[in-house]
Amino acid sequence: MPTTTNPAERPMILVVDDTPTNLSLMNDLLGPHYRVKAANSGMRALKIVAGDAKPDLILLDIMMPEMDGYEVCRQLKASPDTRDIPVIFLTAKSETSDEQTGLELGAVDYITKPISPPIVLSRIKTHLALKASADFLKDQNQYLEQEVQRRTEDLREIQYVTILTMASLAETRDNETGGHIVRTQHYVRLLAQELRKLPKYAATLDDHTIDLLFKSAPLHDIGKVGIPDHVLLKPGRLTPEEFEIMKTHTTLGRAAIEAAEARLGKSVPFLECAKEIAYCHQEKWDGSGYPQGLRGDAIPLSARLMALADVYDALISKRVYKPAFDHAKAKSILLEGRGSHFDPDVIDAFLAVEAGFRAIATEYSDDEV
Repeated sequence: MPTTTNPAERPMILVVDDTPTNLSLMNDLLGPHYRVKAANSGMRALKIVAGDAKPDLILLDIMMPEMDGYEVCRQLKASPDTRDIPVIFLTAKSETSDEQTGLELGAVDYITKPISPPIVLSRIKTHLALKASADFLKDQNQYLEQEVQRRTEDLREIQYVTILTMASLAETRDNETGGHIVRTQHYVRLLAQELRKLPKYAATLDDHTIDLLFKSAPLHDIGKVGIPDHVLLKPGRLTPEEFEIMKTHTTLGRAAIEAAEARLGKSVPFLECAKEIAYCHQEKWDGSGYPQGLRGDAIPLSARLMALADVYDALISKRVYKPAFDHAKAKSILLEGRGSHFDPDVIDAFLAVEAGFRAIATEYSDDEV
């Protein structure tokens, strides 16, 4: 029997029967222990369960006019809002085939008339207890799912903060990198979203990967923290010797990320993309880049995207050794490098979204960042 003494907190039982005498009998039996609602037809029962105050269990007759109990049960189990309410058939139909039909429709029990009050009360108690356990587990599962989603989102945020923190090291060494970092990560994402329209990239550039590219892009110049000031901050063009020193920022960048992983004692999957970008973004499509001289598809896709984003932004930005070029001039230089400096597919993606590049450059200009 219910443990609460407060009638308002007792489980609600819906009794569905077209015979007033049967409804009265069940009310007398169940009333001392439960809240009881009665429905004299299948249609009335469905209206009741469609309301906000849903019953905890339904006792359902089979032989009723217009809509029999089987159809009522079928509709209850077809709706996500009512399919978890336990249904017990309470009927004079006593054939084994009748019971089988009822159970196949989703009923939890089948009691034949004339009833035994102790058996009815016992079975109701059992199925209410089972439902309470199932509801508890369902609530726990929902809580756990929400907790997993929350913690996953927290982890993503921690990852992004970690990347931005590392990237900020480069900013402290080079006052030209702040706006550059923000713009290039937006360029990379825009290029990737366009490139995945091609069948050869559709599977690779899914939403998760593109998000990872966006968050990893700020680390492309992290290696500049290891470049001596007289080279990094030189107010003019570098000598060949100085340029060789500057080129080591790719190796230094990867090493910095690997050092961070070493402190954790393991490789971190979300930093793999960052290592690719830091190490390979100066490679060229024709193999004339550095540090490895990789050619074509041997260059990681992340680095090929970063290569164009990095060069475009450098072209439209003022440097100590050059003025800022306008978009048309930068575009012309990029097109000259199609198939030599840049992956032709990435160039084509740039041409498709060049208006977006101009919008990003304006929104995240050095005056706004």
